[in-house]
Amino acid sequence: MPAKDSNQPDGGYGWVVVVSAFMVMGLTVAVLKTFGLLFVEIQQHFDELASTTSWITSVTIAIFHLGAPVASSLCVQYTHRTVVITGGLLAFSGMALGFFGFNMVWMYATTGFLQGLGISFSWTPAISIVSHYFSKKRALANAIASAGECAFAFMFGPFFQWLISQYGWKGALLIIGGIQLNICVCGVLMRPLASSCFLEASHCETETPPGNGACRRDKEDKSPIMHKTFNWMLMRQPEFVLYAIFGILAAMSFFVPPLFLVPLSYSLGIDESWTASLLSVLAMVDFGGRLLCGWYANLHVTKTIHLLAMAITLISTSLMLLPLANNYLSLAIFTGFYGFFFGTTVAIHITVLADVVGMPEFDSALGLFMLIRSTGGFVGPPLAGLIVDMAGDYRAGFYMAGAILVLSAGFLIILDRLQQTKIRGSKIRTKPEQSTLSYPSLHILKHQTRRGKDADENKKLPLSC
Repeated sequence: MPAKDSNQPDGGYGWVVVVSAFMVMGLTVAVLKTFGLLFVEIQQHFDELASTTSWITSVTIAIFHLGAPVASSLCVQYTHRTVVITGGLLAFSGMALGFFGFNMVWMYATTGFLQGLGISFSWTPAISIVSHYFSKKRALANAIASAGECAFAFMFGPFFQWLISQYGWKGALLIIGGIQLNICVCGVLMRPLASSCFLEASHCETETPPGNGACRRDKEDKSPIMHKTFNWMLMRQPEFVLYAIFGILAAMSFFVPPLFLVPLSYSLGIDESWTASLLSVLAMVDFGGRLLCGWYANLHVTKTIHLLAMAITLISTSLMLLPLANNYLSLAIFTGFYGFFFGTTVAIHITVLADVVGMPEFDSALGLFMLIRSTGGFVGPPLAGLIVDMAGDYRAGFYMAGAILVLSAGFLIILDRLQQTKIRGSKIRTKPEQSTLSYPSLHILKHQTRRGKDADENKKLPLSC
């Protein structure tokens, strides 16, 4: 049953939804971010190159994005709750079947494909329903929900390292899959929110007298919008296309640092226990960056797209400096800078998408955006792995990621300029209309004032006149 709350209540049960989304983020993306610990073990077990092993993560990321439009469509046809529960079961299946580890193709199909589909069916509805429950506090709510991956990644780093040491990488996969079953519990808590169309239709049925055709016509007009699951017409909007290109380039870079951070630390001779703590440092500062940026964005002091462009620029700078580290302390410092600015990016990039397309098209735009962005997530890790194999140094992957992020920031700047140009153009078009309308109004006002003065002068004349 739909909740009785009005659209976007900005609180109330919405905070329960935020907490549920917080957990879902932790049980999906946090697992993906800490997969670097398993990456080395799997590479050594199958005796494969970094580029070959990285296809596991690449397939996971690609299916994560490719499944987003399907998840968005299913959310409209069914509910966010149903899709999240399905995602939890798929994620568990991927990890549990990966336990057998027959060969690399098997790992691509299980830990790659099934796990990616499970993440997509869990993450997409979770982040979408939060945006529906909040309007004024949307940036803050999204920041809190997305911070779940940081909080869990902080714990998962040393925990996964311990699991691998105790049960091996296969046993660790099985246990992680069991933990991911908790996604189903989070899905149960995601109560559907009554849509505006549902409320308006109910209001029309109760307020309009029987036999009045107005209500019927309204329902017929709104039903196509209610049942629309995917809108390809968004590709005709230059603003959305520019933001989608930014998403492709960003996805090519975002998944590279967590994947190669652990191998880089090993190449520097850093102990395994200290290496696992790097992932905890990354998660901790990422968490702080998300909450701080979400709070600041909620103040509406700076445009969110400006915040995003600044964060992307600072991330690229951090990635360019990170390979200069030659010991644990310097590596932890540069990792901290990267993690903080990455957190600020994740906190607001969905909010920027909502600003670009508007909430009526948000669900379709989110699915389409994730679909387009999948190309970057699919190409990025293998390309970085190939560059690492050619250079013989894990530092090369970080340089590649930083350079691509610089390019992505340029598309954000172009998008902002386009939006400003359209705003200025709309203001110029409205000025002549305002001046035309103001002239007769001013003329009437002067005429009324003149008549008022004449009336006052007549009152002053003697009664005999």
